[in-house]
Amino acid sequence: MQRRVTTLVGLAVVALALWIAMRDLHAPKGALPRGSHNGKAEGDDSGILFAYADGSAPAAEDGGLALVGDLSNFATALLHADAGAGTRMPDGLPVPPLPLTAPRQVRFGVVLVTYAGAQPSTTGIRPQTRSREDAKILADKLAAAAQQDFHAAVQQGDAGSADDVGRVKQGILEPAPEYVLFSLPVDAVGGPVETPRGYWIVKRLE
Repeated sequence: MQRRVTTLVGLAVVALALWIAMRDLHAPKGALPRGSHNGKAEGDDSGILFAYADGSAPAAEDGGLALVGDLSNFATALLHADAGAGTRMPDGLPVPPLPLTAPRQVRFGVVLVTYAGAQPSTTGIRPQTRSREDAKILADKLAAAAQQDFHAAVQQGDAGSADDVGRVKQGILEPAPEYVLFSLPVDAVGGPVETPRGYWIVKRLE
């Protein structure tokens, strides 16, 4: 007898929880479920994705999920992120995916050329006051020199340049410098590529 009562109570609790969950999934007042026309739903009106008839997103206090507004904000954030340094290849094209043969981590050296407005390097040293255009001209010159003597180019770079800065894993750097570095063969030099910290000329060591 006691076992039956316990089972019945358990079923009642589950049913109550399901009822509450289903009630919360219904669209708030004034909302039109997906697939509705003139206020009349086609099929089930308990979907989660919906928007108000005037195009605005449902408020959280109405029990709805403001997905329309959230997706709009997310898309805007992506557009802003794509416009930043390190999100485009040196030729201005989108960054292609890394080849499947790319290593999971690399050891590398870097020649850093900073400019006014760039982020400080990892050492905390403030960027140079040179313009971005002047920094690009200098980076191009140092990149040509680095092909012949990487150490000499490091010595002419800004603070933060080093023959060996250690190892980095995929997914840490911005897309463009990551692609340039991780697609290099060992002992090859690449760049200059723009990063939020300035222009990088990189040499893959391992």
